[in-house]
Amino acid sequence: MNRFGLLALQILVGLVGFAIWHVLTVYPILGAPKQIQFFFSTPVEVLKRTWTEMASPEIWGHLWITLQETVLAFVFGAAGGIAFGFLFARNALLAAVFDPYIKAANALPRVVLAPIFALWFGLGIWSKVALGFTLVFFIVFFNVYQGVREVSPVVLNNARMLGMSERGLLRHVYWPSALTWMFSSLHTAVGFALVGAVVGEYLGSSAGLGYKIHEAESVFDVTGVFAGMLILTVFVIVIDTVVTLIENRLLVWRPQAGGQS
Repeated sequence: MNRFGLLALQILVGLVGFAIWHVLTVYPILGAPKQIQFFFSTPVEVLKRTWTEMASPEIWGHLWITLQETVLAFVFGAAGGIAFGFLFARNALLAAVFDPYIKAANALPRVVLAPIFALWFGLGIWSKVALGFTLVFFIVFFNVYQGVREVSPVVLNNARMLGMSERGLLRHVYWPSALTWMFSSLHTAVGFALVGAVVGEYLGSSAGLGYKIHEAESVFDVTGVFAGMLILTVFVIVIDTVVTLIENRLLVWRPQAGGQS
């Protein structure tokens, strides 16, 4: 299927979802519409509120703050995950020593860390960046670690036999092997960076999309909550699209679909 056909199907799925939402909240299928709308609002009202919010300069300030937190968490988390992933994959003893501590740190619920980061870094952007960092780091770390470990011993032995230095191995063998694994994690990592930022804003902040959603929820403004979620969804799609474009530019050596080279 070509790109436009796939896009049409994706849009169709969204329209069907909105249509089902409209029918279930406007017509007395699940109960009195007024009661249903108190919990779920209606797609028409949500779209109207979203349009009103997007036309206001205030929402762009909140978006900018959330974007800063997301980008910083993603950059720092990805950089740390790549660096330590390579380091631990190349040093088996180091990986074995720190293995239980890494697993324990990864198992910690991130919501528990949010109040600690707020205490350490305040209610500004850095507490949200720290929370997003803890989400992004482990995703990238484990993928890079696995990617380096998946290098074929035959390829390594042949490269060493031909006199390739450790720097050459890193550049021509380990890095290409880890790159695909790394980019496969970046799409997920971007989403988790945004999750960290929004959750941090929701738990304690005075600006950002998470703050806007929490503000609407605190006054039982279900339409405002869903409008914030819709804006957040579009925000994620835009960021993911940018990551995909960067991936396609960097992975120019990747084989084409159908096994063509």
